[in-house]
Amino acid sequence: MTAAKATGVVVAALGCLVWLTGCETSTKLGDVFHPNSETTEKIPTPDDHITTGTLLPTPGNLEPDQAPKGLLNKDPNDDLNLGKKYFRSANFGLAERHFRRSVEQHPRDLESWVGLAASYDRLRRWDMADRAYDQAMKIAGPTPELLNNWGYSYMLRGDYRRARDTLLRAQALDPTNPFVRNNLDLLEASYRKGMAVQ
Repeated sequence: MTAAKATGVVVAALGCLVWLTGCETSTKLGDVFHPNSETTEKIPTPDDHITTGTLLPTPGNLEPDQAPKGLLNKDPNDDLNLGKKYFRSANFGLAERHFRRSVEQHPRDLESWVGLAASYDRLRRWDMADRAYDQAMKIAGPTPELLNNWGYSYMLRGDYRRARDTLLRAQALDPTNPFVRNNLDLLEASYRKGMAVQ
């Protein structure tokens, strides 16, 4: 193969990658976890989506010392974006790897910690999920969105009492949050079907 043909193939491949990157939507991590239409009708399982609202502050409304260095989320191939991509495609092992790399590089990035916690939830690594949620809490405090995700994590584990307590704390902070309400409804449905211990 001549150098001109090899260059043409590389240029064509790069063009395809750029086109594919443009096809993806630029969503916040919270959008990765939005429920689908059937979520409200079934008991949560490890395959259900964690639901959350707008979880993350934008760099513009962070305190200067909280803004991540290097401004994450601009490069579609940075670890945060790759983690979200793999999470959306249900490849939780690779999602965990990229979110872990992201928190190693940017230890104050809330979105990376939440993604890491959610990945550990899907891998049933509850001890590691708790550590990641704890780190996120240290960064942002007990926000309704974080409490909602952690409450959902407890539902996945079958710890319905802790799930209810955590979700009620989230609801107390934001009584109109539809994602918290959805998870409380899921929990109530599990009680009605006899899956949860009162």
